[in-house]
Amino acid sequence: MWSVIVSYIPKWTIFFQAFLLCFVPVVMLMFTKWFHKSINSSFSLKPNIPSSPVREDSVSPSAPLTGLYDADITTLRQAIGDNADVEFREFTIRGTRTRAVVVYVDGLLDSDLIDTHLIRPLMLEGVPETEHDNFNRSSDAIKAYISSQMLPVCEIKHVRQLLDLVQAVLAGTTGLLVDGMQGAFLVGSAKGKSRNLEEPLSEALLRGPRIGFTERLSDNTGLLRLHGKNESLQLTRFEVGNRVKKDLIIAYMKDIADPSLVDEVVTRIRKIEIDDPLESGYIEQLIEENVMSPFQQIQNTERPDRVIGALLEGRVAILLDGTPYALIVPVTFSMLLQSPEDYYERWISGSFVRLLRFLSALLALLAPALYISFISFHPGLIPTKLALTIIETRQGVPFPSIIEALIMEIAIEILREAGIRLPKPIGPAMGIVGGLIIGDAAVQAGIVSPFLVIVVAVTAISSFTIPVYSAGITLRVLRFTAMFFAAVLGLFGVVMFFLLLCSHLVILKSFGVPYASPMVPYGINDLKDFLIRFPLKVMKKRPRMLKPNDPDRRN
Repeated sequence: MWSVIVSYIPKWTIFFQAFLLCFVPVVMLMFTKWFHKSINSSFSLKPNIPSSPVREDSVSPSAPLTGLYDADITTLRQAIGDNADVEFREFTIRGTRTRAVVVYVDGLLDSDLIDTHLIRPLMLEGVPETEHDNFNRSSDAIKAYISSQMLPVCEIKHVRQLLDLVQAVLAGTTGLLVDGMQGAFLVGSAKGKSRNLEEPLSEALLRGPRIGFTERLSDNTGLLRLHGKNESLQLTRFEVGNRVKKDLIIAYMKDIADPSLVDEVVTRIRKIEIDDPLESGYIEQLIEENVMSPFQQIQNTERPDRVIGALLEGRVAILLDGTPYALIVPVTFSMLLQSPEDYYERWISGSFVRLLRFLSALLALLAPALYISFISFHPGLIPTKLALTIIETRQGVPFPSIIEALIMEIAIEILREAGIRLPKPIGPAMGIVGGLIIGDAAVQAGIVSPFLVIVVAVTAISSFTIPVYSAGITLRVLRFTAMFFAAVLGLFGVVMFFLLLCSHLVILKSFGVPYASPMVPYGINDLKDFLIRFPLKVMKKRPRMLKPNDPDRRN
């Protein structure tokens, strides 16, 4: 049945094919615009309505800490509930009859630091007799004396609300309540386990810094600060998450970045409404403009040098606690095919490798579709000797080219996913050996032709050259769409698919910046860092599309 349908499709009149080629893309483009507007309106960001991580029936958000020791500690125990990892260490301050309690979460703090810098000064050293009057005078006197004379720590904060104390303790801060003092001290900060600074696995380079972000936000902000002395680097802190709150940092160069861009990022961050942003991918999906586009409008990276380079262009970075992946906005399609190594090597070799990546992206997207269109619809466009060879190798293959290509492409995708999920020592070996065995077995069984195996292998290898993994996934998904277009309309379908894709890229924006720039809209200065990376001496201006406050790179 399929072969009969395919045999009639190439015999359509040239007028109908021209109609499909010209009219259908226009109709689909208009439908795409309407669909994007309707979807984006339904997925519009809602204002953030924070909710307390503590149950409202157990603790009132406005409950104060009265300074009455027995009442405060009873209410605190009720608020924390049956959390086995929360420890209460009660004692009496030496030299007085004042009772105190230290509250902390076991596993989030170093107990030696609590013993040395908190309990020891209060319990063993205490208050001299000459200071008894000042210590017992009032709540404010107690607070001032303890904070200035008895706590040798750099991080100390005073809170008056019970809810603030509970949230801080459960987040990893040490709480200190003293009898007679209204409120409580928050001492230190959470110091959970963190891995060492290592080379990023997802963005390996032959030449460049061998260091990447970690899951601890303080380490990541420290890496940005340690990159070089720069008083212009601005780090603004936010809290995201309704039930589980996490720190989020917006980083930008305050004398370079466009203030309207920074304001837009801040506005979208404040509108985030989610229980717990487990990873920066949640933030990426919640603040992007077009949720139905297959292309990512925000770049993710593990490399501090890539982030610094983006900040110096006038972009904004977003760092979330608990993930090593930072986000960069705005992003263009050409950025996804660029690597920091392009700038570390000389401009000729860097430009050559970049051109190879753009060519590889086209092969990864269109190679199987072109194979299907030429074999099924336009064999006359293939050189005669090559056509005879392909025909000979396809003898005995029972499936049409689309089914044949789908079998191999799906098999390669399964092997690729299995190689990622398997343990590292056997994952790469399984992918290589499995591909060789399945490809050879499929050819020997007559299921696919040897020429298709070559096409699929070239396609898979080409997709590995894309520096950003998320961009590679996008091209892999679109590859199947291109194959179906080719199976229905042949080369006309491939051209139609490519035109629709280009139309979508032209329409798409990332935080107000055209996704297809610097080609659309055209910018002669920005083309110096597009397909070819010009010498650094020539690249004297920052990207104009970002509207930087300081357009000159040499300032």
